[in-house]
Amino acid sequence: MSWIGRKPVTIAKGARVSVADAAVAIEGPKGRLSVAIPQGIAVRVDDGSVIVERGLDNKREKALHGLVRSLVANAVAGVTTGFTKELEIQGIGYKAQVEGKDVVLSLGYSHPVRFPIPSGIQISVEKQVKMVVSGFDKQAVGQVAADLRSLRPPDVYKGKGVRYVGEVVRKKVGKTGAK
Repeated sequence: MSWIGRKPVTIAKGARVSVADAAVAIEGPKGRLSVAIPQGIAVRVDDGSVIVERGLDNKREKALHGLVRSLVANAVAGVTTGFTKELEIQGIGYKAQVEGKDVVLSLGYSHPVRFPIPSGIQISVEKQVKMVVSGFDKQAVGQVAADLRSLRPPDVYKGKGVRYVGEVVRKKVGKTGAK
């Protein structure tokens, strides 16, 4: 048995879980998510917890067993507490601000970059250099944060750009002078 897959997922207060034919629907105070169940994996709700089981012991189902359990656990955590990713902007003149349903970033290009905020995601900007991406879908929050970072990844020579809070960027040594 998978170590991850055999652990039951406790259903937090305020969350409701229902199992349909090929999907698990999780509803909570922050939103509603659905997790697809692949063939060969069974999910049942039992005494305030979700239990994920597999039918066979082949390689594919062993891999999917832990995956489905993790996806269900992330969905339960997302609809009750939510997820956040923090990014910081480093560089002179680099800044961000929220205008309506867009984030406008000045990242050293000749034009400001407009990034549309997807539905289900909230982006707040603190002191023009710190962005907080939050939402109830872990995959969507991570993808939006990665898309924002890809607009100007950290430079390896000066360290300027958009990075995750706590991310360490190893700087390269520049060119040496003529001898």
